Amino acid sequence: MMQDAIFGGVNAAILTPMRSDLSPDPDRLARRCSHLFAHGCDHIGVLGTTGEANSFGISERLAILEGLIERGVPAERLLPGTGTPAITDSVLLSRRAAELGCRGVLMLPPFYYKNPSDDGLFATFSEVIQRLGSSIPIYLYHFPQQSATPFSLALIGRLLKAFPGVIKGVKDSSGSLANATAMVKEFTADGFEVYVGFDDGLLDILKLGGAGCITAAANVTSAVNAKVVAHWCEPAGEEAQRLLSALRKALTSAPTIPALRALVAREEKDPAWLTMRPPHLALSPEAAAKFLSAWDACGADLSKAA
Repeated sequence: MMQDAIFGGVNAAILTPMRSDLSPDPDRLARRCSHLFAHGCDHIGVLGTTGEANSFGISERLAILEGLIERGVPAERLLPGTGTPAITDSVLLSRRAAELGCRGVLMLPPFYYKNPSDDGLFATFSEVIQRLGSSIPIYLYHFPQQSATPFSLALIGRLLKAFPGVIKGVKDSSGSLANATAMVKEFTADGFEVYVGFDDGLLDILKLGGAGCITAAANVTSAVNAKVVAHWCEPAGEEAQRLLSALRKALTSAPTIPALRALVAREEKDPAWLTMRPPHLALSPEAAAKFLSAWDACGADLSKAA
């Protein structure tokens, strides 16, 4: 396992609770952050895919981040998503995160125009970094299934060479352990932090020298993720990984965001967690019952702190 990574360990890609009018609810969000910190999370990935960031406008994203910090969530434990198709918006969000005391930002590539060249992506990140200066480390968000815009190994190497110490790591949500492994082997000698976005790869990436995970499932499995990290070179880590992989498989049997909301709503006894912005919709009663049954069949007691 990589030592001294800024966001090393368990990072939950947190859901964004919403009020009945679909506005973000910073009070519920701050309480959930505190809960996750008490249940194994080292840091929180806010305003990511699971947090429905791209369903919020820029002013709303700023208000969510500022609202968390106003409510006592430590900025240094937050990894906000700041990547947008517009350079100016990415700079604005990242600069504000730095001003608030965040120690890094997670940045999608510009994802609207498809099939950009590596030269085009390099030019985008160069412009963002030049406008930001070296104010905050940038973590690349590799999620080609969603963004349709991958980060090639060649592009990552080029960015690392051009901007050492600024391009700091990656969240690999490709689901490909081979790809994450290649990133570890190619770049960790330069202090590049590799995080998996798929829980079933957590133990493997730790053994290879990766830094940890940034995952949706950690909204509810963080205590199990933490056991994998704490015991990654012991039999207890293998046992925890088997449970974590089973839970991840159950989670992906339904649409991820509605399924997670169903779990958190049940756990917190708070149906407000079921509210989300279209195009996401809550699971039907029948789908929710089927999903929760599959989840419960894993036999995990997730109520205890890590």
